[in-house]
Amino acid sequence: MYSPSTALQSLSKCKPRAIPRLPGSRQSLPPMCSRALLFPSSPYTTYVSSSCRRVTRLPSVLRYPSRSLEHRYALTTSSSWRSKQNQSNNAEKKPLLETAKLTATLKAKIPTLKHEQVLNIPNLLTFSRLFATPVIGYLIVNDHHLWAFSLFVYAGFSDLLDGWIARRWNLQTVVGSVIDPMADKFLMTTLVSCLAINGSLSLPLATLILGRDASLATAAIYFRYASLPAPKTFARYWDFSLPSAEVHPTTISKLNTFLQLGLIGTTMAVALLHDPSAVSSPAGGLLLALQDALGGPDGVARVKDVMGGVVAATTTYSGLSYAWMKSAVKILGDDEALKRKQGFRGRMIIAGTFGSVVALAAALWYRELERREEDRKA
Repeated sequence: MYSPSTALQSLSKCKPRAIPRLPGSRQSLPPMCSRALLFPSSPYTTYVSSSCRRVTRLPSVLRYPSRSLEHRYALTTSSSWRSKQNQSNNAEKKPLLETAKLTATLKAKIPTLKHEQVLNIPNLLTFSRLFATPVIGYLIVNDHHLWAFSLFVYAGFSDLLDGWIARRWNLQTVVGSVIDPMADKFLMTTLVSCLAINGSLSLPLATLILGRDASLATAAIYFRYASLPAPKTFARYWDFSLPSAEVHPTTISKLNTFLQLGLIGTTMAVALLHDPSAVSSPAGGLLLALQDALGGPDGVARVKDVMGGVVAATTTYSGLSYAWMKSAVKILGDDEALKRKQGFRGRMIIAGTFGSVVALAAALWYRELERREEDRKA
């Protein structure tokens, strides 16, 4: 037979969340989301819907909590469950608040750098020289010497023009101080490589010129990474609007660049003498007149050899000057001790890499002399 104690036992087996509190005399329980509860019909209970949405009335034995130990246990369990839920929610929010505070602290410690206006006329001229360089190399390899020489003249003219415009209208930027010598080196590297492939330039001289540029490029990679403020990310590394170091070319380096351009221009002009389209052009007569003034093809070859020797000497001195001159690269920042340490490491990188290049070029030059001697004896 069903009794009130049986009803209490059934009710105590329900989940605690199903009975958050017992109502008063005429109140109804709030909606419950646990399984449906069905109390057998008896004179002590009223009907509880199968969906367990509302309880319209409970017997008097359930309306007085002091009469039932089971009811007291149900109330205590429900209260402790709600307390644990609140503690769990607070524990979940605490790491989020700590993460937000840590993020704000890190952002405050990141040094703010001034962004520069990168897109101006001098920088656009420099970028145009960069884009024209691969085209010039392609034309040289495929023996289109007239078009290659024309674009080479444009590259040299743009190199002079962008610097004059930047100084005249105060458009000098740190980006320009990095991109301009980079464009010059890219042009020199491409032309020297293509002329060496054609056999117009000797291998030892090409090795010396390319090795110097590779040595300086390796040091530049280190200087950029070492001087970039934290965080050192890939995007910030290639964001040149965030300057971290300035390159100041030495006087001998500027002279060496001028002599290298002169040697390359002379070599390309000599190649025009073997291009029928260039000889038949309006400038072809001038080229033939210059060749005759220099003593014919043999005189032109001697001029090339002399210029090659001068360029080799200035290239060697220029590369070594970056190893001992502290003013060539200026690292931006306030920590003087760290800047001195970074500068010393960068100069040692140049000394080690370029020293190896000089030794390799000397070995190639010695082998070339031996081969020439053997050809002469034969």
